Amino acid sequence: MAGNSRRRGAVRKEGTKKGPVVGSGGNRRKGLEGKGPTPKGENRPGHPKQKKAAQQAKREDNRQRAQKKAADSPEIIAGRNPVVESLRADVPATALYVALNIDADDRVKEAVQLAADKGISILEVPRDELDRKTGGAVHQGIGLQVPPFEYAHPDDLLAAARDAGDPPLIVALDGVTDPRNLGAVIRSAAAFGAHGVLLPQRRSAGMTAVAWRTSAGTAAKLPVAVATNLTRQLQAWASEGVMIAGLDADATLDIDGLDVATEPLVIVLGSEGRGLSRLVRENCDVTVSIPMSPEVESLNASVAAAVLMAEVARRRRTAGRV
Repeated sequence: MAGNSRRRGAVRKEGTKKGPVVGSGGNRRKGLEGKGPTPKGENRPGHPKQKKAAQQAKREDNRQRAQKKAADSPEIIAGRNPVVESLRADVPATALYVALNIDADDRVKEAVQLAADKGISILEVPRDELDRKTGGAVHQGIGLQVPPFEYAHPDDLLAAARDAGDPPLIVALDGVTDPRNLGAVIRSAAAFGAHGVLLPQRRSAGMTAVAWRTSAGTAAKLPVAVATNLTRQLQAWASEGVMIAGLDADATLDIDGLDVATEPLVIVLGSEGRGLSRLVRENCDVTVSIPMSPEVESLNASVAAAVLMAEVARRRRTAGRV
């Protein structure tokens, strides 16, 4: 009979797993409605891109933790010549490690005597322990422990130049990640009368034991500052009347035409691979190149810095004699 809901098959037996057959409660209509755009893979739990992004974030976090731990840990300057030069330069040191049964030449004797005169602890250790402390570096049986490097504030660099009564000369590094290059640039900057070196906070080498060793202790005499944002710091210095000269292969002039050398000047050096970054290049008043033989494509960053700073120093000496 029509409308008889109790006829066989009209309703399911009680206790069956399936739900009632009388309508869907609007679920079918809701199921047909759009749910918006599909989230990106990085935001979808379980998606391969989300897993990859999580792994990358974890690696970056571990890298930052390692950098912070390294920055807070003492460094060991290894090697007889670097240790002696560092002690002569009054590098702040906390201990001198000397390997047991070392063949003590004049450099070792001088290092021990200098450390004793400065009140630095002298510790004899097994050679394998010195290997471990120096990270496997060639230490020649001697190592000098120095505390974490104390960076200056960028404003201190201009202040040092004003105190000296000279036109400021500052070297800024853009993406130089090799500590050996950093140490060599610091040594050249000190040799040619620069008032300081500026490093960016990210993507840059820091004052590690390798940088200390390459600088031959001159980092103790020349302030090294860190800028949170290199571009903004260059803009701030430019607003104070300092000229910004970037060393670049595709420059607008070569060092023979660097007439701004006698003015307050910041020399910016880029990395060996990519050179100056776009934003830094755009904030340079001039870009300068070093004329070279066509057989040579480029110079090491620290060598190029030394050549340019030597030319600036020469022009300043000449201007002082006029």
